[in-house]
Amino acid sequence: MCYNVEEMVVCTRKCFPHILKIEAFVHLLQNGNQQNFSVYGYKILREDVNMNQKRLQQVLENMKKAGLEQIIVTETEPVYYLTGIWVAPLERMMAVYIHSSGKVTFFGNKLFGVQPQEGMELVEHTDSDDPVAQLAQSVQPGKLGIDETWPSRFLIGLMAHRPDVQLVMGSLPVEQATMYKDEEERELMRNASRINDACMDMVIHAVHEGATERELSTKVENFFKEHGCNSLGFSIVGMGKNGADPHHDADSTVLQPGDSIVLDIGAPFGHYWCDMTRTIFYRSVSEEQRKVYETVRRANEAAIAIIKPGVAFKEFDLAARKVIEDAGYGEYFTHRTGHSIGMKEHERPPVSSESETIARPGMVFSIEPGIYLPGNFGVRIEDLVLVTEDGCEVLNRYTKDLIVVE
Repeated sequence: MCYNVEEMVVCTRKCFPHILKIEAFVHLLQNGNQQNFSVYGYKILREDVNMNQKRLQQVLENMKKAGLEQIIVTETEPVYYLTGIWVAPLERMMAVYIHSSGKVTFFGNKLFGVQPQEGMELVEHTDSDDPVAQLAQSVQPGKLGIDETWPSRFLIGLMAHRPDVQLVMGSLPVEQATMYKDEEERELMRNASRINDACMDMVIHAVHEGATERELSTKVENFFKEHGCNSLGFSIVGMGKNGADPHHDADSTVLQPGDSIVLDIGAPFGHYWCDMTRTIFYRSVSEEQRKVYETVRRANEAAIAIIKPGVAFKEFDLAARKVIEDAGYGEYFTHRTGHSIGMKEHERPPVSSESETIARPGMVFSIEPGIYLPGNFGVRIEDLVLVTEDGCEVLNRYTKDLIVVE
């Protein structure tokens, strides 16, 4: 069923009252490369949907290593990763059952509009059916891996239907597969970062006397929408002392001469996220601001310089942290150095001082050290990096030179 913009706004407001920016949301549905929209469960289907056999085989290998004969995949992003089907089911049940034999079954509501595909059985239900009972008929006795985010209303129902099944955490086989981006995914992330570079350039050139955080944030959101992002992205804009809050929400703060501006922006394109931070200054930069900026830049570059296969993630964090500690600002670096990223804005593993994960080709993560001086200002510089066979590729190309906007 198709809707014009006015009808979509009305339907969306009725069905999703928690979405504040209804018109922006609808704009994405109209212009964000979606082929289908349902007020019951906004969905996106690739035109050439087919089970990705190579990715499925990797998941099956990971299941074998984990000692799992069967798992249920229920999150939107992993389902898309394997099947090419993107469904946000909201309160309805969606599950992809995978057996070690290679059998794959998609369980979903007819409203999702999913089409049969080779290598995947399709079992549909209506709102009058018990979807958990349908799923329970396919599940085998013994251990069953369950997604860590599967709602308890379905989990408890499955336990009631199948007391002979031992439920265990089952997210790892898919998570381990998505950790290593294949060439198609790498190119999608490169493209997303190219768009983010252009957005950063746009918003920096939009800085002017009297600008507010909210104004600049809106410009970022509009840019992403105009360039076809798949869903609402984010934009952290922190002027002056607000920049000392790493996750500050843009407000009506007005730009003042001498302010730093932390700009942390990102959105999904082709269902893969970009994420980048730059910090700039307005009209002038003090000696302390310059010192802090150069320290953060050196920390960012020190971590990136040692990224290559075989190095533990904790070493990247320690390299960045040492630069900041040696400069006397260690207590003001209040978060980990980075996070993995892909179809989700934040994925595991983290880039932290405790992470024993070993870097391997195909991994993508952020390097984003920062120094935050409460009540004064903050500086953060962030790049996404892709681990290659012999080092890394920095996906963000926007300059890290100190910028003072006149």
